[in-house]
Amino acid sequence: MHSVTLAQVAHAVQGVIEGDSHIVVSGVQTDSRAVSPGDLYCAIVGERVDGHDFIDEALKNGATAVLASRSTGYPSVIVPPVDGPLDAVIMALGNLARYQRTLMSDVVVVGVTGSSGKTSTKDIIGQVLSAQGITHAPSGSPNNELGLPLTLLDAPVDTKFLVAEMGMRGLGHISYLCDIAAPQIGVVTNVGHAHVGEVGSIEGIATAKAELVQSLPVAGTAILNSDDRLVRTMAQSLTCSVITYGFNNSADVQARNIQTHADGTSEFELWVDGSSAEVRLALLGEHNISNALAAAAVGLAVGMTVQEIAQALAHVERKSKWRMEVHPLECGITIINDAYNANPESMAAALKTLASFNTFGRTWAVVGAMAELGDETIAEHDRIGRLAVRLNISQLVSVGDSARALFLGANQEGSWDGESVWFPNFAQASDYIVERAIPGDTILFKASRSGAFELLAQDVENRLNAHVPQKGS
Repeated sequence: MHSVTLAQVAHAVQGVIEGDSHIVVSGVQTDSRAVSPGDLYCAIVGERVDGHDFIDEALKNGATAVLASRSTGYPSVIVPPVDGPLDAVIMALGNLARYQRTLMSDVVVVGVTGSSGKTSTKDIIGQVLSAQGITHAPSGSPNNELGLPLTLLDAPVDTKFLVAEMGMRGLGHISYLCDIAAPQIGVVTNVGHAHVGEVGSIEGIATAKAELVQSLPVAGTAILNSDDRLVRTMAQSLTCSVITYGFNNSADVQARNIQTHADGTSEFELWVDGSSAEVRLALLGEHNISNALAAAAVGLAVGMTVQEIAQALAHVERKSKWRMEVHPLECGITIINDAYNANPESMAAALKTLASFNTFGRTWAVVGAMAELGDETIAEHDRIGRLAVRLNISQLVSVGDSARALFLGANQEGSWDGESVWFPNFAQASDYIVERAIPGDTILFKASRSGAFELLAQDVENRLNAHVPQKGS
């Protein structure tokens, strides 16, 4: 973050200064426990916690001033109330980030959105661009009205490339984020069923995702997945440059001669307009090849050669937790923790990756509900259950009331001899898995974020490591 005075902060957020307007802040922090000297502590009022209650702690930890929505008695910028669902301080952070963006004139901002894969794609893009200059691409999914402003505000002053993930819950959300970040490059990975319950249709989701590339300047570049029809057609309304990527022969950036290894990693030929280079990708699954192609297209947009991109892709690692984390256990069982989130497209991709493992044991899919599917909830869970059977997954374990349709879909597809089971809670599911898993088995865990399946994955891993199967309640 570029250092600014309280006067500049007040101007950016349209707030009122309490105390010395010349005080300088060099960072922002929303957690009083994580404050560093020189930070502006932002007192957000949440559903359960009011950040104003922790101002004293933040100042003790070195905060220079406070951004608040009511008087504090300390050096502060006080912002007025706002209409709408967002807290006034969160809205102010967006305005402060928008101001910071004007100070980042030499920074290339890459926006990334999509129904699935955007976090992994963001992580890969960040690592590819790091080969060209200092790149800021924070791990995890800071992609909403709070996370995106913090991404900009946390960027080092010498940043050359900034990769910002952009999520949405409805129309206008991505436009708002783009107004803050002003991306010059926009990547759309796919259009799927995530949030269809809130938007109403997959066409509505496509409209919302297109807000990213429609915000780009004429001199900007849209990176579009040509394997996705709804993404591919976004190019028709754009005035900026377009680079497509995909597995089909019409894409500008392609993967050819794909070879998948027994451990789920892959090799392929990165092909761009007659030039090619071999890539060994350490990430699991064909979907990550697609994500790597998106990153390659971004690399081309900033002037990298095919060989430079291939070399960078060869060193890519997983950066964000609970996304295809592979944990080989001493007992000979392998855990794949992909529990961060799930929608029909990402669930299908995870199951296909699991099925591709060349293991001498069995493949287990331990799955939970996929949220925010609206009227399509039962049909999509049924479809995924049937897919697990068609992929010959050895054991499907569905957990929770909302995941029962997965279990029923698998049974109706033809899983009639115990290959598909359902449990109402983690304890019973954990007992079942721990009692029956044997060396050589591979166990995938995946559900929507609200399911907190990382807790089940960790419980099973701990028990298998301890070799102590215990009965749950």
